[in-house]
Amino acid sequence: MLIIGSLWKLADLIRAPHDRLLRTLVSCLLLLLIGEVLAFPEVIRAVDRLTAVGVDKVAYNAIHMIGLHVLVLFFMSSIRGKSAEYRRHLWFNTVFLAVVLISLSISMIMTLPSMRPHTLSTPHMAQPTIASFYIIGNIYYIYAYVATMMWVSRCARMATRHLALGLRTMTVGLFGLMVSAVKRLFWVFLSINDHGSREAFRTANSSMTDWALSIVLIGICYSASIQMVLCWKSVLHHRRMFCQLTPLWTALVAAYPDLVLKREPASMWSRLRRPRAHERFYRRLIECRDGLVRLSPYLTRVAPHADLAHGPSEQTARYITEALALQPTKEDHDMALLASRVALPRSNDLGADVGELISISRALSERASQTGR
Repeated sequence: MLIIGSLWKLADLIRAPHDRLLRTLVSCLLLLLIGEVLAFPEVIRAVDRLTAVGVDKVAYNAIHMIGLHVLVLFFMSSIRGKSAEYRRHLWFNTVFLAVVLISLSISMIMTLPSMRPHTLSTPHMAQPTIASFYIIGNIYYIYAYVATMMWVSRCARMATRHLALGLRTMTVGLFGLMVSAVKRLFWVFLSINDHGSREAFRTANSSMTDWALSIVLIGICYSASIQMVLCWKSVLHHRRMFCQLTPLWTALVAAYPDLVLKREPASMWSRLRRPRAHERFYRRLIECRDGLVRLSPYLTRVAPHADLAHGPSEQTARYITEALALQPTKEDHDMALLASRVALPRSNDLGADVGELISISRALSERASQTGR
C-alpha cells in the first residue's frame, strides 16, 4: 500500500511540481516506504554486512521517524495559522527529533558489538544502552502519533465531508499505531525485570501495527481518491461545455478567424502532466465572448429595438445568423463600430454566463439542422 500511495502521489507531483504540500506528502510516503524496506531481514543483513552491525536498525528508526516528522509538518502546513505559532511548533518538533536521533545513535554505538543485533526479544534488555534505545525510540513514536492525530483532527474539522471522513479514518489508524508503541514500551519495562519469550504478545503487536498502518494509508488514499474523482468530474464537465459551445464558436470564428487565440503546441509531456480540458474550455469561452463583441454592431442593425442582453436564446440565435450574413467579408478598420451587450446572464457568475452562451449555441445548432433538412 505504501508503494501504491507513493507512486500515486508521485504521479500527481509530476503534474503539479510546484505544489509545496504535495512535495511534503510525497517525501513522507517515500520515507515511510524506505523505512519499511529497511525492516526486511534480507535488507538488514545486507546493510549490516556492507556497513556495521546495528547501522540498519538505526537507519530504519531514523528514516521512519523523519517520515513521521514530515507527516506532522504536512498537516501543520495544511492549516498554517499564525507564523509565530507555526515556527514554534516547527522548531520544537525538529529539535526533539534531532535529540532522539542523536540519542539512538549514541545508544547503539555504546552497545557491545556482539549485542547490537538486538530486538525486543533480546535476553539483554536489562543492559542500559539497549533499554534506552527502545525506551527513547518508542517515546518518540508515541509523541509523533499523538501529534499527528491532533493535527489531523484539526484538519478534519475544517475539511469537506468526504475529505473529513478520510482524515478521521487516518486518526483511527494513528491511534492504533500509538497503542502499539505504548505496548512496545510496556514490553521493554517488563523485559528489563523479567525476560520471557512472550512470542504471542510480539506477534499480536506486530500484526496490530501492520493493520493500523494500513488504515492510515486507506484514509490517505480515500481522500486522494475523492479528490481525483472530483478532478476528473471537473475535466469531463469542462470538456462537455467545450463541445456544447462548438456551434457558436464555429459560426463566429468563420466570420472572424483572428479570434482564435495564439497558443504554442503542447508537447506530449505537458499533456501527460496536466489535463488541458480546463484551458481549452476557458479559451473557447473567451473566443466566443470576443466574437459576440465584434458582431454586436451588426446585431443592433439587424434588431435595433431588440433586447440583445436578455432576449430569448432562440431569438438571439436568429439575430446572430442574420448579422453574420450582414457582416462584410472584410471589415473597414477606419469605421467606428459601437459594441453592445449581448446575452448577459441574470446573475453575476461564470456558470450563468456559460449557460447563456450554451443556450445560444444549442439554438444555433438546431437552426442549422432545420436549414439542412
